[in-house]
Amino acid sequence: MSTQQPGSPAGREDSSAPERKGPTVVVAGGGTAGHIEPAMALADAVRRLRPDARVVALGTERGLETDIVPRRGYPLELVPPVPMPRKASPELLRMPLKVRDSVRRTREVLDRVGADVVVGFGGYVSLSAYLGARGRVPIVVHEANARAGLSNKVGARLAERVLAAVPDSGLPGASTIGIPLRESITTLDRAALREQARAHYGLDPRAPTVLVFGGSQGAQTLNTAFSGAADALGRAGVGVLHAHGPKNTVAVQEVAGAPPYVPVPYLERMDLAYAAADLVVCRSGAMTVAEVSAVGLPAVFVPLPHGNGEQALNAQPVVSAGGARMITDEELTPQRVIDEVLPLACDPDMLARMNRATLETGHREADRVLAKTVLEVAAQ
Repeated sequence: MSTQQPGSPAGREDSSAPERKGPTVVVAGGGTAGHIEPAMALADAVRRLRPDARVVALGTERGLETDIVPRRGYPLELVPPVPMPRKASPELLRMPLKVRDSVRRTREVLDRVGADVVVGFGGYVSLSAYLGARGRVPIVVHEANARAGLSNKVGARLAERVLAAVPDSGLPGASTIGIPLRESITTLDRAALREQARAHYGLDPRAPTVLVFGGSQGAQTLNTAFSGAADALGRAGVGVLHAHGPKNTVAVQEVAGAPPYVPVPYLERMDLAYAAADLVVCRSGAMTVAEVSAVGLPAVFVPLPHGNGEQALNAQPVVSAGGARMITDEELTPQRVIDEVLPLACDPDMLARMNRATLETGHREADRVLAKTVLEVAAQ
């Protein structure tokens, strides 16, 4: 975790380096991977389109960006976080001072790096970015979720352009482009990598294979359901690649002669995991739905049961198109896996139809589309 003070740069590139001919793009998407990864995918796409461009990330010391952004090779500028209280509290009374301080620090960063455009992806840092850029630097907003958050609702009122992953996000006038994704995902050829992917994870090269994961920390519901159904899956000739989370364990008894059931703490190569699978069972965060759709992988989504129902909304367009099914968290039991997931994994015709439907909902060009929009706004 970075120990630098707010306002100081991190990463391999010096964000206060001498001015270059290309535009300077400031991306604001800190806090969670769901905000940071689209920002990094945009950064990569901007640099592919304009190698002379400079991309600077704006974040806070609390978020995952202190690890992710420097590893991706981009400078990171830290400003004080302004988390929005969900209810009346003493913290709410201190909000004006915190906002003012964060906005002031943000403006200092924008002036110092010579920002030509600010691109916000939501989250704590985006609100400071929007208010700091207002009247000074043009703003582009991207909303990844099916239901827009407060920061992006504010930013949309100030922005030159507003874009969203799906229709009806709650941001008026937003253009639907999907979510910017890593090039390793958008260019993935699952069929070409299938043999290598299965060898990498120690999976059967020919058996129907289900990929199971519940996010970076795993999901207890998925772990319990699939470990409980492991014997039935093995006897039916179905292999499993199961990422259970680094703090969890999954114990399954091998079935003699059956395809391997491979439990791993996490998936260090998501591209190979997607290529190895015929079917995925997973949560339905915005980034996960976007990646699964982009690579054309049939899915059974199990939305996280907390929050405002956002994950179910994220999954619904793919389910409606016929590319996925949805099972609620409380309904996912070992028996439900046996009754629904197992027959689906063994039905290649249905999986082929779902594959085609899933691809039709995917947006492999979202990173390039957003990068072109951002560069056009910067040029103005």
